[in-house]
Amino acid sequence: MSKLSDRAAVVTGSGRGIGRSIALKLAADGASVVVNDLDAGPAEETVAQIKAAGGQAVACPGSVSEKGFAERVVGVCTESFGALDIIVNNAGYTWDNVVQKMTDEQWDAILDVHLKAPFRLLRAAQPYLKAHPVAHHRKVVNISSIAGLGGNAGQVNYSAAKAGVVGLTKTMAKEWGRYRVNVNAVAFGLIETRLTSGDGEIEVEGKEIKVGVNPDLLAAMARMIPLGRGGTPEEAAGAVYLMCLPESDYVSGQVLVCGGGYE
Repeated sequence: MSKLSDRAAVVTGSGRGIGRSIALKLAADGASVVVNDLDAGPAEETVAQIKAAGGQAVACPGSVSEKGFAERVVGVCTESFGALDIIVNNAGYTWDNVVQKMTDEQWDAILDVHLKAPFRLLRAAQPYLKAHPVAHHRKVVNISSIAGLGGNAGQVNYSAAKAGVVGLTKTMAKEWGRYRVNVNAVAFGLIETRLTSGDGEIEVEGKEIKVGVNPDLLAAMARMIPLGRGGTPEEAAGAVYLMCLPESDYVSGQVLVCGGGYE
């Protein structure tokens, strides 16, 4: 039997990149997945891919930063699958600048998507988790970054948000242990996605955000990684998957660094 059979998961930001790989990985091991993306198209593509492989999934598009989103996605999961067992707070993007040039809008947008949105989702999930106890351990995996552990020049907003995710994780592990919920974080290093390897701009809620890292800088970053390269979205998903398995039932309040040996 698949290890995640009869488990229902919410994965935010799972229409593309790392989030899509996480959703596919969980579904491949039996979980039913609520797929979220800012845009409906990518979310439906992930759902179709899961269903084509014999899994179960539904789409819940929308911005995780919107007021009321958290309650909506919890409702979609519990109404569609009759359960809520796994929450992966993955959605996010970067909007970089050095501190003297960073606007309040940049600061607020990144704190909202990376820190306030996970807080809201966990807050919205609590009434259901308390009212519907289960014999197995439920899992929360919050996505942090090595930027949140050691800082990164030009990313004061992102680094602060990801450091906050660590505090959120450790506190929720203490609050939710009584509900048999494991709360952990995975801190990613260099993972090759459109946000790092892309070129140009993406549109996020009406804002044009520059993406991509200079190829020479990427190569230099890769040389600093003991494994000698950036990670793939599938490898990033594997780290999250570990924290969702029954084998991690006695692991809580921890930060797993997925960075190829670089911290």
